[in-house]
Amino acid sequence: MIIDPSVIRQVSREKEIDPEKMFGALEEAMSSAARKFYHDRAVITAIDRKTGEMTVYAPRAVVAELDTESEEPPPQVLLEEARELVAKHGTKADLRVLRPAGEGEPPTEVSDVQLGDTVRLYREPIGLGRIAAQTAKQVLYQKVREAERENIYNEYFPKVGELTSGTVKRFERGDMIVDLGKTEGVIPREQQSRAERYGQGERIRSILYDVHKNPKGPQLVLSRTDPRLLIRLFEMEVPEIYDGTVVIKGAVRQPGERAKVAVRSRERDVDPVGACVGMRGSRVQAIMRELHGEKIDVILYSDDLITFAQNALAPAKITRVSPIHHEDGTMSLDCVVEDEQLSLAIGKKGQNVRLASALIGLKIEIKGETEVKGEVAEALSRMLEASRRRSSPVTAIEGIGEKTAQKLAEAGVTTLGELLDKSTEELAQVEGIGEKTAEKLLEAARAFEQALAEQEAQEQEDEEAAAAGRKRERNGNGRADHGPGVVQATWERSESKNWPPRWGSGARRFSSCFSRSASM
Repeated sequence: MIIDPSVIRQVSREKEIDPEKMFGALEEAMSSAARKFYHDRAVITAIDRKTGEMTVYAPRAVVAELDTESEEPPPQVLLEEARELVAKHGTKADLRVLRPAGEGEPPTEVSDVQLGDTVRLYREPIGLGRIAAQTAKQVLYQKVREAERENIYNEYFPKVGELTSGTVKRFERGDMIVDLGKTEGVIPREQQSRAERYGQGERIRSILYDVHKNPKGPQLVLSRTDPRLLIRLFEMEVPEIYDGTVVIKGAVRQPGERAKVAVRSRERDVDPVGACVGMRGSRVQAIMRELHGEKIDVILYSDDLITFAQNALAPAKITRVSPIHHEDGTMSLDCVVEDEQLSLAIGKKGQNVRLASALIGLKIEIKGETEVKGEVAEALSRMLEASRRRSSPVTAIEGIGEKTAQKLAEAGVTTLGELLDKSTEELAQVEGIGEKTAEKLLEAARAFEQALAEQEAQEQEDEEAAAAGRKRERNGNGRADHGPGVVQATWERSESKNWPPRWGSGARRFSSCFSRSASM
């Protein structure tokens, strides 16, 4: 059987597939059909690349003993059976014997059979039947499809993160299928902005998010929510970014609502923020229109973390930024703002501080000045309370008598704090106090300090509960006074000289008031 090689090469050019892959796909398709027809899993098809001649054969390795232990043993034939085949068919037409040559050299055709030779039994490729032909067609289509998907993967994988443009083709279960020309891409539902609505046939620009090799569905995954889309749009709109004068250091988005972009300039004479915003905001407004109204904050990047954090929280004015180092090695930022700027710094549903935290890469905690002053006052109060507790005389500690207190006073220990600062060894050196007594003194001092702290905490809780009760009482009295006041005002109106009113609407209105007051 002869196939025209030029036809295969022409199809390869149309499909943009390597001709060798097309020959291999056709060989695999014919091999599959022949295996099904001859019921032989070892059948192989070979096509001559120059003449197009197709040969179908089943190779058998000549062995002394068949492999019966393997689950899928290789095609083998015993030496005696191989000699019988050679005697029956000869070694020229339907059967050939190949003997392996040296390393890197093709096998040579021989007329006798030895162990280690390969016997090829040739089959006729014509007349394989309708079912075998359908099998060959399916295998050929599958191989061509795999080659096409491999080409798409190799072409688009280096372009991940780049901007693509296409046309909305259809919608499938919430996913948007985009026609890119050579192939199709999909924008999954989670990669779509909730603020955007596209119709069939509309042009759409998106970021190439991922490329996969799955056998079903589009290979290209696109995104309209990735921050790289914002960066690529700035590169298209701002020439200073495209030529490298202005550099985008980072970008974060809450798709459809707000975004922040940090920029810096490589030249002193170029204002990076002004270059991105453009004349009267023309450049940034063009990007906002592309993102369907998403607000964009262009901020100045700084190597100084404090300055960068203040810029990132714009438009709020930050009074103070303090880095906090934690025990686990992480760091966060405490930002203090004026009380009037607190809601602006936090943003709608925490939007501003969340984006700033993502842009910086650190956790940010926003506090108002009143809250900070309260924390400072509370800390000072705790320090004063602790100092007052430690200034208690040692005579107030249960278990310390006058003689012991006098001995401690002679050693310079007169208060609870001075006693707690001493160690057992230091107290044991005081005349008349042994090691066991020193341990008992320290235990009594610690118990006394803990009791004072618990007493103070209980008193503070009682004060807070009493304050809350007074507040509830005031609120309750306010409501009680308000109710009778309304009723009284209604009755006074009803007993006035203008009662009843002249017009129907007013009469209905005052009548309803009268009814309510009476019911109350």
